[in-house]
Amino acid sequence: MKYSQRAQDISPFFAMAFGAKAAELEAQGHHVVKLNIGEPDFGAPPDVLLAMQNLATTSPLPYTSALGLPELRAAIAGFYKTAHNINLSPDRIVVTAGASAALLLLSAAFVDAGDNVIMGDPSYPCNRQFIKSFGGNVQLVPTTADSRFQLNMDLLEKHWQDGTRGLMLATPSNPTGTAVAPEELKAMCEFAKSHGAWRIIDEIYLNLHHGDADYQPVTALSFDDEALVINSFSKYFGMTGWRLGWCVVPERAVPVMERMAQNYYICPSTLAQKAALACFTPASIAVCESRRAMLKSRKELILAGLKECGLHVPVQPDGAFYVYIDVSPTGLSAMTFCERALQEAHVALTPGNDFGEYQGDHYVRLSFASAESELQEGLARLDGFMTKLIL
Repeated sequence: MKYSQRAQDISPFFAMAFGAKAAELEAQGHHVVKLNIGEPDFGAPPDVLLAMQNLATTSPLPYTSALGLPELRAAIAGFYKTAHNINLSPDRIVVTAGASAALLLLSAAFVDAGDNVIMGDPSYPCNRQFIKSFGGNVQLVPTTADSRFQLNMDLLEKHWQDGTRGLMLATPSNPTGTAVAPEELKAMCEFAKSHGAWRIIDEIYLNLHHGDADYQPVTALSFDDEALVINSFSKYFGMTGWRLGWCVVPERAVPVMERMAQNYYICPSTLAQKAALACFTPASIAVCESRRAMLKSRKELILAGLKECGLHVPVQPDGAFYVYIDVSPTGLSAMTFCERALQEAHVALTPGNDFGEYQGDHYVRLSFASAESELQEGLARLDGFMTKLIL
């Protein structure tokens, strides 16, 4: 049996690999503090769970339109109005089987073989795998703490090529939790548009901001009506395993997205879609907002604890639930640090090698999506681990 070159070239996802190693330790009876996966511990809002329970036993669940339930598309459009003061036609919203399916459709729709696509390094690894799968050339642009691990206009102009056809970025990002300032994002979108390139903006963590008190999250759609925006029910709404997301595209692109969705996966889960309508009740939004405030508290706990451990976080996150730790002063590579932290302290982390090539071996991602008690236990174990390293 011969595997495709695509299958042979795809890189492992180390966050999941360390999750599998953690599971092995747990099977042996050890308690592992899992800070490697970006999965909120709080789950879906109560209204959504109740809706799902009722629907599962009382409602027929046939296929929906490949674009998603009309009422869910309208509810998402309403969310943009209340959260971002954007008037958005529901016709431009494509409900997908998770944000990953949105990336799949957008990559299939806009990437041809040989197209150059610019991304920052570090960035979410699956993004570049989608582009490569459709023959695109991923150009990873090295970023540093000085640019808050994000692309900016200086870097974009410096690295732009004649064959560049697209720009992909996330704000706030995975793995660093840092956001692009709205004025900088606007400038980059305008620059890419002026060069005939599409813009995919990953806004999965946009509503999980916890920066300055007066900061309000700004969607790229507020200044770039033709941006290809991705979002998800996984993070803000805590529905990771429900596999439900969406993207916003120009109206002329909707028929293309519909044809591809019909062929790739028919439609998103009907049960998940119907239950997700309850995400937009006032009670559910209040729950999600309280959880956002809880994440800010967890961030402060983690930053203070890591400082006590002697671990350096060069840039504080603006949102999401990640910190990017510089482990190079320990003298260990990121992979070695994560291996030893798991085996010796039973704390699961993710090496920066997952997220890029430039200095990835210097950094480790920690997710503070876990319960506060687990975070405290993880910090205590890391403190003991670091003490042994120093000794």
